[in-house]
Amino acid sequence: MRQPGDRAPAPSGLALLQDLANTVDIEAGRETLRTAADLAEFCAAHGLGPLTFDAEDVPAAIRLREALRDLCEAHTGADAPAGSLGVLDFELSRAALRLTVDATGQATAVPAHGLDGIPALTAHIAAGVLAAVADGTWPRLKACGAHSCRWVYYDRSPGGRSRWCTMSICGSRAKMRAYRSTRASRA
Repeated sequence: MRQPGDRAPAPSGLALLQDLANTVDIEAGRETLRTAADLAEFCAAHGLGPLTFDAEDVPAAIRLREALRDLCEAHTGADAPAGSLGVLDFELSRAALRLTVDATGQATAVPAHGLDGIPALTAHIAAGVLAAVADGTWPRLKACGAHSCRWVYYDRSPGGRSRWCTMSICGSRAKMRAYRSTRASRA
């Protein structure tokens, strides 16, 4: 998968969500989740174990992916659409988590036993989001502000105010459009 510009990937807890959101390259028109086998392969590549999917799970995974992308776009100041929040609410309700505690007293949310398919994938994503909320990194996972891109990236800028996956491409395009619009309105 591409990693626009010089952006480093998200921290490990958010990497699964970032990689799922980026299974489509909008600009290039490349979709990598076309079949249940593609979805199973994606999960296996991320160490989620042997999960089983059927053809009906592919559209559900794509809905989940787009809802997560909308949620990441909300980190740039846009409101997440109600439909996306509904998708997330439904999928998260099927993604049971349990709390584990280690010998040092560290508590961690992990997927509940017995989950398979989309609920298992969603539970792993939810566990990563909870860890990211706890350590303050969650708001830095963002979707590019360019609607022709929407690539999900991790904002490592000091102020956490980045709006584009890469300033040299998407940021420059946006600034050029704004410049031309301002120039045209003056003419």
